[in-house]
Amino acid sequence: MSRTAWRRDATPYGWMEPMLVGLTGGIGAGKSVVAARLAERGAVVIDSDRLAREVVAPGTEGLAEVVATFGEDVVREGALDRAALAQRVFADPDARGRLERIIHPRVRARTAELIKEAPEGAVVVNDVPLLVEAGLAETFDLVIVVLASEPVRIRRLTGGRGMTEAEARSRIAAQATDEQRRAAADVVLVNDGTLDELRAAVDDVWERLARGR
Repeated sequence: MSRTAWRRDATPYGWMEPMLVGLTGGIGAGKSVVAARLAERGAVVIDSDRLAREVVAPGTEGLAEVVATFGEDVVREGALDRAALAQRVFADPDARGRLERIIHPRVRARTAELIKEAPEGAVVVNDVPLLVEAGLAETFDLVIVVLASEPVRIRRLTGGRGMTEAEARSRIAAQATDEQRRAAADVVLVNDGTLDELRAAVDDVWERLARGR
């Protein structure tokens, strides 16, 4: 595998250590399909969104800190009321920063544990929606970015997730641009076609990873 194919074609860890792959993409681009296909092919997939939910699950220190920071009105029946919390933080950068300082260190710690538990020589894919926004690209051996055109993403969000067009555009605008994602990418998968086409593209990436290991 040449450096013209991948930016980070070798790691300082040696081949017995896991290869760390960052996976990201904007909302509605199809990142979850790529993660699922990589898992089917044998990758160890770490879902950062799932970890972010786990670290503020009922009874956790994370939830207690969220309540101490934002008040009891972000909890309903002992669990985090995500809709209420989203209303508090979505349009308030300071509040969002306080929330991130609660969640992100806990997610990073759990991610490190899962990487340590991975088998020797595994490909570990860390699915991180805000990888580019958080400046994490250089922490991975390889970064895969999933893109789709804005009209396609809006159609998916309004048709599959029940958003209005205005809500979909707002969510897209709040994230990194495709140009910013491309700048961080070693591999770009464009998902404007069918799911079978996307899965075939993922299979091609997997084969290239396997040859490079």
